[in-house]
Amino acid sequence: MRVVTAWLITAALILSACQGTRPAPPAASPTVVLVAFDGWRWDYLDRLEAPALRGLAARGVRSEGLIPVFPALTFPNHYTLVTGLRPARHGIVSNTMLDPAIPGRFSLSNTAVTSNPAWWGGEPIWHTATRQGVKSGTMFWPGSDVAIGGKYPTYWRQFEHTLPPAERTNQVLEWLRLPEGERPRLITLYYSDVDSAGHDGGPDSEAVREAVERVDHELGRLVEGVDALGLASRVHWIIVSDHGMAPLSADRLIQLDDFVDPATLQVVDAGPWLTVNPVGVSVDAIYDALHGKHPHLRVFRSAALPPQYGLAGHPRMPAIVALADEGWYVVSRDRLARRDPDEAWGGAHGFDPAYRSMRGLLVAAGPRLREGLVVPPVENIHVYELMCALLGITPAPNDGDIAAVGPWLRAAEEVRSEK
Repeated sequence: MRVVTAWLITAALILSACQGTRPAPPAASPTVVLVAFDGWRWDYLDRLEAPALRGLAARGVRSEGLIPVFPALTFPNHYTLVTGLRPARHGIVSNTMLDPAIPGRFSLSNTAVTSNPAWWGGEPIWHTATRQGVKSGTMFWPGSDVAIGGKYPTYWRQFEHTLPPAERTNQVLEWLRLPEGERPRLITLYYSDVDSAGHDGGPDSEAVREAVERVDHELGRLVEGVDALGLASRVHWIIVSDHGMAPLSADRLIQLDDFVDPATLQVVDAGPWLTVNPVGVSVDAIYDALHGKHPHLRVFRSAALPPQYGLAGHPRMPAIVALADEGWYVVSRDRLARRDPDEAWGGAHGFDPAYRSMRGLLVAAGPRLREGLVVPPVENIHVYELMCALLGITPAPNDGDIAAVGPWLRAAEEVRSEK
């Protein structure tokens, strides 16, 4: 009884702290700049050089880790960040998907398929904002170059993987220079450098160190640009990553051909996890061939995925899902044969989000946010609610909870009293 009473008191205090956090923004129209450093692991901020990001963390809120949704992959987590929905509800359940009701194979490189709005559910925050009279600008973000619900952000760019970081930064600064009535008050910005370096060299590599310094330099340019434009009193920074990174090794490979004939499989995805459909054989035959055969591979029928993953029986999940332990990697002999034997195995993500190595980054700073606050790891489903509170807009239905982030916010009256 004492434990229950203590919990209720704590919950009441949190809810009380949240009162007034929505929708009462500062007097000047607030702006949110959401920046994603793809693949930035939670601990990079402490052990690598990132003075611009550390400066924001010192004058804002820093989480000890942003917990990704399952699977810990790029598209599902980026889309969760901007909808507040778990993948089962927004539909982006992987980087690579099949859906019997939608033609084509959804994959990062197949823009002809990914641009089909039928894949994308929920309401991304650029639509939440536009619906309530707030202009938006998206300098890349998964889904932002798709006509979701028949609409695009106010300003947007078609994704170009090769566009240099400096040009991405320049576009955001250009939007911020627009006159008051034309300037977007919600901006997203995406950098891929850290993720690419982590895949190539692993989380402890020199390549990651250089990538962290490169994107932190761009963040510094943005902060300086906002200051020079006289917008610092209204801009809120939300700096996130979608997932972390774990090191791979040639000594931690699970060779698929050791257990099953590849000709009997339609492989949808492989690596830290394996998703397959049977070809010419039964689901049970594939399950029996894989289940319990390797000590570092857990195998499930899709309908029996553990509840913490939230995707059991989802129509876009293949019939069999196998999850490798941290640092292990599922690969076929054919892929190994095509691989340069001298190529480093580097790093990967997509492992169980419960692993600390999968945790990402969250730093938030601005006039409405408390200063120098360090908070425990938080699920990324709550970031959408935080952004809506900062913009003073009403969120669409989502899986987040304002109570999870409300204590990070200062009352609007407290902010106005400093002006």
